[in-house]
Amino acid sequence: MTTQDLRKEAHNLDVTVWVGKSGIEAVVGELNDQLAERNLVKAKFLRAALGGTTVEETAADLAERVNAELIETRGKTAVYHR
Repeated sequence: MTTQDLRKEAHNLDVTVWVGKSGIEAVVGELNDQLAERNLVKAKFLRAALGGTTVEETAADLAERVNAELIETRGKTAVYHR
């Protein structure tokens, strides 16, 4: 599947992982579990989760921690694929 195909597929997905003030450490396990069940997961980053960084930087950091591919970020939402 191409990145473009994955983006199309992710368009209608609901956000299932919320990253809040506890940061990305708090959601690593949850995102891992969800990626094991399905190939695409959408995550939303609340302002408190960013701590002065950008959504892109934080999303990329989270992708690295769960060994997933960051398909795209749009606004405060990121799509992950494994």
